[in-house]
Amino acid sequence: MELRHAAYFIAVAEEGNFTRAASRLHIAQPGLSAQIRQLEAELGQRLLDRSSRKVALTTAGAAVLPYFRAALRAIADARTVVDEFSGLIRGRVAVGMVTGCSSIELASLLSDYHQRHPAVEIVLSEANSDRLVDDLRTGRLDLALIGLASDPPAGIETQVVTDEPIVAAVSPRDELSRQSAIPLKALQGRTLNCLPRGTGIRTCLDNACAAAGFQPYVAFESTSLNILAQLSAKGLGVAILPESFATASALHVIRIIEPRLRGRIELAWRTEGHANKAAVALINDARRAFATEARKGKTSSSEALVRRNASPTTAKSPRMKKL
Repeated sequence: MELRHAAYFIAVAEEGNFTRAASRLHIAQPGLSAQIRQLEAELGQRLLDRSSRKVALTTAGAAVLPYFRAALRAIADARTVVDEFSGLIRGRVAVGMVTGCSSIELASLLSDYHQRHPAVEIVLSEANSDRLVDDLRTGRLDLALIGLASDPPAGIETQVVTDEPIVAAVSPRDELSRQSAIPLKALQGRTLNCLPRGTGIRTCLDNACAAAGFQPYVAFESTSLNILAQLSAKGLGVAILPESFATASALHVIRIIEPRLRGRIELAWRTEGHANKAAVALINDARRAFATEARKGKTSSSEALVRRNASPTTAKSPRMKKL
């Protein structure tokens, strides 16, 4: 058995498809299939079920997958340790981002990190928070920006990046546009536009509605806050959005009270298992950078509160707060 067999098997397991895995590995699909068959013959067990359109792990495949991942991580960590003797950080870091937080200055963070550590490969993917948490736990991700509506799960440490109200936003022509605040119950039976399940905002909405005794009618789901806002601007329902984004749009913003909903974006990483110095360096950089952003956000919130309490003749237009 060779290390490439482990890398090939992991790619097929994660992609659930031989063609996509071959493209990811930059090898021909027939060659990949042959290597997997060779691995299965050597182990004496079928690792993958190919009987349906999506390739799935067999019981044996699911059992050995963590060991293959651990083996590749150990080799990568060994190379990193050797590189450290020459003062060079080398390796690979995988970063995840939850849908709906694209305005956070993640690009600047990764760019600055790349300039300091050009030998480190950086990959970025986007998914819902529940998938990102699973990927952190299994080691597929080193760092992620996730949306949470509760305490972080076991084995995951987090740092708050943003914490702001979740509001309802409607077209100025909507009957709700006469309201500045509504109880959550007022959304019962209304057509809602929201991020999909698995995101922090959607989880917060679903949990609050369940506690209030009803199920929200989410007719339009999108991973794009812009699309949700555009749908509501056309009169197609009530958008459930972060306050900072809704305030910057042309929609009428309505505070949700009884209860008040809040959404958080948090930086998340595993509490154990970061022997990879490249990952540790990125986590430390991100914690410092987003701690600064969080302080800026608090300052902006204070300024906005002063403006809202100012007289109409002296109040200025509210400034958009970074998500």
